[in-house]
Order: sequence, then C-alpha cells, then structure tokens
Amino acid sequence: MKKSQRNLYLGGFLIILLSVGFTTTRNKDLELVKNLDIYYTLFRELNMFYVDETDPEQLVTTSINSMLSSLDPYTTYIPESDMDDFKFQTTGEYGGIGSLIRRSDNQVLIAEPYDGFPAAKVGIRAGDVILEVDGKATGNLPIESVSDRLKGKPGTELKLTVERYGEDDPLNFTLVREKISIRNVPYYGMLEPGTGYIRLSNFTSGAANEVKKALKSLKNNNDVNSIVLDLRSNPGGLLIEAVRICNLFVNKGELIVNTRGKMKEWDSDYVTMNEPLDTEIPLVVLINRGSASASEIVAGALQDLDRAVIVGQRTFGKGLVQTSRPLKYNAQLKVTTAKYYIPSGRCIQALDYSNRNEDGSVGVVPDSLISEYETRNGRLVYDGGGIQPDFEIVSEMLSEITMQLFTQSLFFDFATRYRNTNDNIESPASFSLSDEEYESFKAFVQEDTFEFKTSSEQTFEALIKTAKREKYYKIAEEEFTSLKEKLSHNNLKDLETFETEIRQILSEEIVNRYYYQAGRIQAQIQEDIQLNRAKEILQEPAMVKEVLMGNLGDLARHRPGI
Repeated sequence: MKKSQRNLYLGGFLIILLSVGFTTTRNKDLELVKNLDIYYTLFRELNMFYVDETDPEQLVTTSINSMLSSLDPYTTYIPESDMDDFKFQTTGEYGGIGSLIRRSDNQVLIAEPYDGFPAAKVGIRAGDVILEVDGKATGNLPIESVSDRLKGKPGTELKLTVERYGEDDPLNFTLVREKISIRNVPYYGMLEPGTGYIRLSNFTSGAANEVKKALKSLKNNNDVNSIVLDLRSNPGGLLIEAVRICNLFVNKGELIVNTRGKMKEWDSDYVTMNEPLDTEIPLVVLINRGSASASEIVAGALQDLDRAVIVGQRTFGKGLVQTSRPLKYNAQLKVTTAKYYIPSGRCIQALDYSNRNEDGSVGVVPDSLISEYETRNGRLVYDGGGIQPDFEIVSEMLSEITMQLFTQSLFFDFATRYRNTNDNIESPASFSLSDEEYESFKAFVQEDTFEFKTSSEQTFEALIKTAKREKYYKIAEEEFTSLKEKLSHNNLKDLETFETEIRQILSEEIVNRYYYQAGRIQAQIQEDIQLNRAKEILQEPAMVKEVLMGNLGDLARHRPGI
C-alpha cells in the first residue's frame, strides 16, 4: 500500500473515531437538555395548576435530594442555610457557648457542656433547662432556632436563663461567645505501666498535631513501650490529617492512600512528607463498625504496611471521596468524585451497596465480591468493604432494658439529680456506684412512667394478632397464655439481671457531669473487652512481631464472609 493511501485510510479512520466521540457527546448533551426542559415544564405546570398552594423552594429541594440519594449516601445538596453546620463538620470550629443541646418533651436542655469553654466556665450543667436566651423565651421553639440563638460571633455577649433541678428559682448567666474548637483527641493517658492510650474522635483540622502532642507527652512523661490508638466510632474527616497521622508511625516517602475517579487530573497519590516520630514502638489500632473514611485509611494503611495490629470489628466501609462544588446563591454540592485505595491496592468502599447493616455499615459480603491482596510482608488481606481486623473482637450487645433506659433518658435524668445533690465524686478511674445508690436508681425507675416492650414481646403480640385473624388462636389459647407469661419481662427483675451493664453506663453518665468527655472516656475504658484484648496482645511483643510478619496465619485473622 502506498504511503499516500495509508495516510488516507488512517485519516478516514481518525475522522470516524472523532465523529463517533462527537456524536456520543452530542447525544448526551441533547439528552441533558431534553430532560431539563421536561423538568422545567413539569415544575411550571405543577406550580400553576396544583390544587393547593405549593412552596417552590421546598419542591425543588425535595427533588434535588431525591435525585442525589439515588447515587450514594454522601453526595448531598447544602443550601446556604446549612453552610455553618457544613463548615463545622470540616473545621470543628464555630462561634458559640460550647455545649450540646437536646430536646426533651417541650423543653430544650443542655445535654453536655464542653470542658474549658464558656458554658462550663460559668457553671452551666448538663440537664439545665434553657428558659430564655437574651431575654427571649425558648418556649416551643424548634431546637434549631435555639441553637442559632446560642451561636454567634466570638466575643459577643449572651444572657442565658435556666431552670435547674434542686433550685427553687431560675438561674441567670452571662457568657461571652468564643470560637469553639472541638478537640480531636479528647483523652490520652496510660492504661497500665508501659502502655499508652490515645483516643481520636475526629479528623478535623489539626488532628495530626493533637495526636503528635499526645504521643510526645506520653513518651516524655512515662516509660512507654507500646501504644493503643483508639479509632472506634470515629466517622472520619479530612484526608490529609489521616496521612499525617500515619506519618507519625511510618517513614517519609510512604504511599498511604491514592484517589481515583472520573476526572483523571484530580487523581492523587498521598505520600508521607515528614520524618516520623516513632517507627518501632508496638502499635495496636482499635476499630469498630462506626470507624469510617479517614479512620479506615489510617487503620488500613498501617495494616497494609505491617506497622500496626488491628483489633475490633470490621469498619464501616466508606471509601468515597467528596469534593465541594460552589452553586449559585451561596449553596454547595458535596459530590462524590473518587474512591480511596490503600497501599495494598484494595478499595475501602463497600462493593455491594445492597448488603448494609441498619447503621449503614458493611453487612455480609458475598465471596464472589471479595478479592485477595497482600500486605508488605505478604499477609493476606481482603477488600469487599471496610477494614477487617487482625483480631476480631465483637462487643456484647446491650440488653433491651439498658437500651430503653438510655433511649427514654433515665440515665440522663438520674445523673442530673445526682450531680445537683452531690458536689464531688472520686476520680473517673475510681468512681463506682454504691449499692445504696443503685437501689436509689432502681426506685427512680420504678417511680417513673418507664415502660417498654422487648422485641420478643412485640413479635409475640404480632403472632397473636395473626393467629386470631387466621382463627388459630382459640385452638392453642392455653399454649399462647403460657408462652406469654414466660416472655413477659419485669422491670425490677431486669434491673437486677442486667445490673452490671446498667451500673457501667450509669456510672459513665454521672462521671461525665463532673469530668466532662475526658472523664467519660476514662470511665468507659475500665471495662472494655476490645481494649483488654489489645493490652493482652501488647504484653507479648514477640507475638506482635509474628502477626505482622504473617507467621501466625489464620490464628490471628480469618477471611471475611466465611
């Protein structure tokens, strides 16, 4: 074939390819224009002819949210009215008094003041009922409106009137709003001689510096030869903070995570940039179903690099990257643009959207969706969703009565009374309820209109209804009556049967009233199955090395889904 003919054929082929590409792009654009036109005309007709008055903003917001929810749970529309909350989620900062609030019946209560911030400084306590903000009654205001009144520019003054249990008259407080920065590390300390502990609750700006300071403090003030990094129920946050935290324990130049998506120019490799703090100290990372996103990057990267032993439950399985894109009228679109891949090459994101637990975390993953990968030392790890621990330790489920006592605020209300009738208690690690105090709690529950039905009772009632409808009930009425007696619970008996776990949670709530969040954590870790296992593992340095070298095989971990 002559050169001129070959060029003619190649040129024609190129024109065909370009035409196909152009046609495909043009068709997509035409589809977009067509559907937008349909949407506009539908909205116009609906607004003009619907029998009742419509709210255009509400209709559009509803349609936007429904459209985005069909994609994934993390692509969301953020209107201008929600921008302050959105900024708080990423920065951990806002202007206010430093307290959580909650609604109880028709009242708004202080749920938890943050230690060191305005509310705590002036003596406001959890359980205080907010009556007025700057002289304006809260009444039946939505909790969002009360929250907006409490927030404001740092340095501005605020007057608060509250009702407190045990006080005859309302209490008046004058506060000065501050920039509230929620701590990423609410507590760190020594678990036992030689073993340090760091609780990381979020990945907002500065998280790595807080972990670094905690680690340095532990090492400078104690004889530390091992560390537990607790990431349980940490929902994640800023990707760069996860990379920096890993950098504290691994060498400079290590790949921690990369992102891959449709926009190839946005794909990035995140590598450690600084000299580490300690690459040798034995490290255990605690995880559970609530550990997500940046938490999974830290746990997964340290596992893939054979730097840490992972203990707990499989993590949430959120490996999607969100990018904020500005919209008109100061709104934003938080859109999923990529996926996370950790050093072994596996993706954190759950591959099967249909199999999720009630809390949204990874459910049962079919074997067909699981692939094998290898850590640096050749240990087998798996994808399918989340990070599977090296040692799986599942905490016991709470009893029904314990969950109902929590849901119906009995723990909260009793702790409120306790705090307002007892000026001081022992340290968080030493405090425990006396038998007399627990008897007082039992009497408090009995006095309250506390009622609930167990899942077994609810299921049994449904069975009786079905049996009556199908006319089988009378045939087995005697058996039904007998079974009902056996399944029926008794509050007083349940308070005795599940006393250990009820005491623990009630103690945590009371300790929180005196020592805030750090105290609650100290109380929690006194009886902690996963943490106790972590301490046992760290007491055997040789075993830690064997696990990380892959010499223990299936003794330490197993393949998920089997």
